[in-house]
Amino acid sequence: MKVRVYVSLKPGVLDPQGRAIHHAIEGLGFSGVKAVRAGRLFELDVEESVDDAALDGMARQLLANMVIESYRIERVAA
Repeated sequence: MKVRVYVSLKPGVLDPQGRAIHHAIEGLGFSGVKAVRAGRLFELDVEESVDDAALDGMARQLLANMVIESYRIERVAA
């Protein structure tokens, strides 16, 4: 089974990478983008027996910095 873990900065945390991307978008002549927030996506291929608590533990302990980031876990249908 595939699992996706989306990690993003919490609201209020400065995002210099997102700002740089936004600046580059404008520099390329695109308009209408108000702001950009950058994040990370992890795709895990796990056994069916891996439960939500284990996935949550992985995200909290390794994939996200809980001080400044939040995460969302999504199981993907095959």
